[in-house]
Formats: sequence, structure tokens, C-alpha cells
Amino acid sequence: MATLAERVAQHYSGVEQIQRSPSGSIVVYYSQADRAGADRIDPLSGQGIGPYVPSKFTRWVKNLHRSFLADTPGRAVAGLLALTMLVLCLSGMTLLVKRVGGWRQLLRPLRGNFSQRWHAELGRIAVFGLLLSALTGLYMSAATFGLVSDGTQNEPDFPIATTAGPAVPIGTLRALRATDLNDLRELVYPSPDNPEDFYSLRTVQGDGYVDQASGALLSWQAHDRVHGVYSLIYKLHTGEGLWWLGLLLGLSALSVPMMGATGITVWWQRRRSMPRIAENSGPQSADTIILVGSESNSTWGFADALHDALRQAGQRVHTAPMNQLATEYRQAKHLFILTSTYADGDAPSSASRFLSRLDKFSGSNKPSFSVLGFGDRQFAKFCQFARDTQDALLARGWKQSMDLDTIDRQSTQEFARWGKAVGQLFERELALEYTPKPPQTQPLELISRMDYGVQVQAPTSILRFGPIAPQSRIARFRRMIGFNGLPRFEAGDLVGVVPPDSPVPRFYSLASGSKDGFLEICVRKHPQGLCSGMLHGLQPGERIDAFIQPNPGFRPASGKSPVILIGAGAGIGPLAGFIRNNTGKYPMYLYWGGRDPDSDFLYEPELGEYLADHRLTELHAVFSRVKEGGYVQTRVLAHASEIRGLIEAGGQILVCGSRAMATSIQQALDGILSPINLDVRTLKLQGRYREDVFG
Repeated sequence: MATLAERVAQHYSGVEQIQRSPSGSIVVYYSQADRAGADRIDPLSGQGIGPYVPSKFTRWVKNLHRSFLADTPGRAVAGLLALTMLVLCLSGMTLLVKRVGGWRQLLRPLRGNFSQRWHAELGRIAVFGLLLSALTGLYMSAATFGLVSDGTQNEPDFPIATTAGPAVPIGTLRALRATDLNDLRELVYPSPDNPEDFYSLRTVQGDGYVDQASGALLSWQAHDRVHGVYSLIYKLHTGEGLWWLGLLLGLSALSVPMMGATGITVWWQRRRSMPRIAENSGPQSADTIILVGSESNSTWGFADALHDALRQAGQRVHTAPMNQLATEYRQAKHLFILTSTYADGDAPSSASRFLSRLDKFSGSNKPSFSVLGFGDRQFAKFCQFARDTQDALLARGWKQSMDLDTIDRQSTQEFARWGKAVGQLFERELALEYTPKPPQTQPLELISRMDYGVQVQAPTSILRFGPIAPQSRIARFRRMIGFNGLPRFEAGDLVGVVPPDSPVPRFYSLASGSKDGFLEICVRKHPQGLCSGMLHGLQPGERIDAFIQPNPGFRPASGKSPVILIGAGAGIGPLAGFIRNNTGKYPMYLYWGGRDPDSDFLYEPELGEYLADHRLTELHAVFSRVKEGGYVQTRVLAHASEIRGLIEAGGQILVCGSRAMATSIQQALDGILSPINLDVRTLKLQGRYREDVFG
């Protein structure tokens, strides 16, 4: 420090103060010819680098922040806001973990519409910075009220007397010669007109006063651990001296208004999607009660359809969230519960208090109940909360009028089938028709098609679609900078296609990702199939309207563990997509069944290429209509020892095809895995067995 001060004296007269900023810059404040100035200097030479001019905006923001904390009410409000932020961060993280299905799934792609995904993505990115700001802000707020010590109460004693005599050159002061420049915070010079004044020295280790005549320390107060902790927390709160932390905290702060906007959008979308129940009778006068458990209000549309159908059948119906289960129902004879499942088998938001309210039910009249679960069969705990609800009602003595039934991916056909069973309870035909409003569609143009299977009465086509040529300037500009005009999707996701003369979309598994530059599906033509017939009739250049439904539950987990792909017929589509995108060339084994290699060997040229470049490790294709042919499950059984070894090595299994084929595969694998005390159910719970089945 003495060396620096000596060099500064060679270039500046009237030095008043030397500061070392948190970023490491050395700033000299001086007065020359009645003019005050401040320069950043080179510590090696003491020469000025340039004027030190702090940003006026930064200074204004800092002064605004300090003025807010200048009085007791402001400090109290700041503390309450920090506490509120802490609660929001912890509760938000808890909800996010529940939504994705556990801590291990936290970094996986998120599901939902644009606003839902962005709200969760921003929260996932910003939570660390916001949590750090909240915790450090709470500590600093507590320090301002004296609830905890900040270590600044111990100041060095103010000198009573100094050494008489002239001031010695600053470069010879012993206290400054013993001070490392890296430890300097601030050095304030004595008044040049006062020989009894002294230097004021602030460092990382402590603060003190230096005699200008002898160079000795007149007093010194070392910083204790409490002061060190406070200094660290202050640095973490402000990011001073840590550019990367300052950047993180700034981005986290910027995410708050964006999260507010997306949060309001999500809330409004949910509110708008909740139907207005017409002629909703009171709970004590109703003949039939409908209770709804939903996370995003998607189940309410089905409940509204049931409500209207029962009302038209002459019933007085009361429909409400499951959280509004009454303590008694005086007249009700039937109770219908329609509920989804949230995350890893948990209750959705409108049913989170149902089980506790069920314990408080005190009425003597318990209507007979029926539970309908909504979910996605890709998840191991499909409709788990619906099962828990049924078990809870049975355990408390309620009688069941219909067995538990489930709806996969909001299937309108399955809902209508369930409605027929409900109609039998009332001894009349009950038509339940409800089609969820599909997302906004995008036009796609057929680029090419490959046709197979006509000779074996199983016409199947591989259809490849691309975006429509951009018409607007904005669309053309987006295409120029790299956007290919396709929505975001990955192999294994679903594309919804709405056929003509039908409001019900049909879903097909994708065999490509948007990064491939095209959308590819493998479609078998079904007799009298409205959508498959339309798709098979398309020629290159013709268009369809489609939308993407994410399906993150059906894709290989990241990592180097082996992947076993099993499918039959058109089920090879997403499996081929997984192999195409296996650029890391991790071990992949494909078991697939067709009818005749000369007619319906789907993806045969591509699979040969994938074997050659090692994106596919082994191919085991089997055909049923050839001599000594068989089915895919027989080929799986023939490789029992190899598959068992792959599973023991941490492998996972993905199955795509008809439900009958998937059932046969499960039975075969249960037998294969029994010697190592495993079964398909256990693999599902571990996330190592995933299905995409149809039919």
C-alpha cells in the first residue's frame, strides 16, 4: 500500500482518498486548483488510466434502494418482501418437483402449453438466484434491526493524541508498508492543514488509524468472524466483486416480471377453460353429485358433459370440485368422481383436501359412488389418485355402484363407452359426447411417401411432411436465420391430425424430431379408418392441419445404458426416430415384427445404414408370413439371456405397437426377468420400461 501511495504522489497532488473497488480497480480522489476529481489508476505506475465516472443510472438505483432502507418502515417492508420471496421460491420449487415427478426428473423437458412451459422454465432457471437473494436479504434485514450482529459494532478507538512532528513521506509509513494492496478497502488522507490529523485505513482484516508523523498504528480493530460472515452475505446479496454472480442475480431479477406475466397467462387460461355449470342444484337438494379433481381444468369439460346428460335425464345434479365435498348429502343417491392424477400419483389441485374432508363426512346418507380416472398410460402411476380415492371411499364404508374405469389421454371414445355404463344405472340410454378443444393447428405439406404392405393386406405408409413455404416477411426472415418453420417436437411425441367431417383428432407417434427438418409418421390404413384413409390418400404437395402433443414419457433416458426397442408393424416409427437421433452411438437393440420381408419391411434401407454407422447395435426382425416365421415376442424369448444381461447392466425397454402385442411382450419379459428377481412392473416404477400402445 505504501508503494502505491508513493507512486500516486508522483502524479497527483492534493490526494484525499484511495479506494479499491470490489472489482479490483484502484480509484484516486483528489483536489487540484479548487477542482475535485476522481481517476482510475494503474497500480503498477500510479498513473491515471482515465476519469472515474460512475453510471448515473446505477447511482440513482443505488440511492433509491438506500433511501427505501433509510427508515424503519422501509426496512420492515424489505424484510417482509424477502420472507415472501423465500416462501414463493420454496413452494414454487416444491410444485415444480411434484409436476415433473421427483427431483431426478427436474432437468427433463417440461410438458404443457407455451405459457406453462416458460413459467416453469423461468422458475427452474431463476430459483437459485431468487432463493439466494431472499435468504441473504432476510439476514441483512435482521441485522438492521439488531436481531443478529453484523460485526460493525466494534469500531477502532478514536485517537486521543498523535505524535508531534512533521509528516513523513507516505511511502515510509510502517502501517502502510505492512498492508497488502489486495486487502485495501479505503485509505483516507489527513487534512493537509491539520498536523494533528491522521490517516484512516480500512482493510479486509480490520480498520484503524495511522499516525502521519511516525507511521505507527494509533489504534486498530480486527474484524471478527461475525463481520466476515456479514461481508460474505453482503457480497452474495449484491454480487459485488463476483461478475458471474451479479449476472445470475440480474437475470433472476429480470425473470420475475416475465414469470409474473406467464403466471397471469396460465391463471387466465385455467379460469377460461373452466366451464360454467348450467342449472347447478344445491348439494342438499341434488339427486346426483359430481365431484371433479383437476390440475389444469381439462377434466371439467367431461364433468360438464356428464352434468348436462344427467340433467336431461331428469336428475337434479350438483357439480363441484372434490375439495368441496360436503359434510352430508341428504337426498343424493349417486356420487360420480371424475379426477385426474398430478405428477407421481398425487392429488390434483382441486382435490388436494378431499381425503381430509372425507374423514369429516358425518351424514347418515352415503350415496353409491363411481370413480372415473383421467391420465396417460405412459406413466407408471396411471390414474393412481383415482385408485386411491376409490380405496378411501371403500375403506370408510361407501358402496360402489360401478367399478373404477379410466380414460387414457382424454379419449372421447372411452368416455362415450363409460357413459353407456352410467346409463344402465338409470335404466336409460345416456349419450356422453365431449371433445376437448384441440390446440391451434399448423398447416403441413406432404413431401414424400413410401408405401408398404399392400401384398399382405396391411397397407402402411411412411409419410414425411414439411412446413408450408413462408408467405410473410417475418416468416421468411425467421427461415433465413435458422428457424425451419416446424413446431418444436422430438421423436416419440405425438402429432394430432383432425380428419375431415370429425371433430376428434387422431394421434400418431412421431418418427422424427423438429431438428431433422421434417415431420415423419408411419401410418397403417385401417378398414373404414377415417383419418388413416385420408392420410393414405394424400399425394406430395397436399396439406394437412396438425398440432403437437408432447409425450416426454416415451423416449430413451439420457446416458450410456443400453436401450432395447421392441415394436411391431407401424410401431417401428418412433423407434426408428430414436435410432436416427442416436448420434452418441450408445448401444441400441431393435426387436421388430412384420408380415413379409418382401412387402412390409419398414425402414429397411435406413436400418441398414444405422447398423453400418453403429447408431443401431443389433437388429432382430421377424416375419409371421414366411416359412419358419414368428412374432416379435417369440424372437424376444429366443434372446432371453442377452436381454437379461442388458437389463442387469442398467438397460431400459421401450415398446411401441398394438395393445395385444404389448401385453404379449410384458408376459414374455416377466418370464425372462424372473431369474434376477425383476418384472415389468418394477422396471416401470424405475422408469426403465415405457410404452406407446394403441388399439
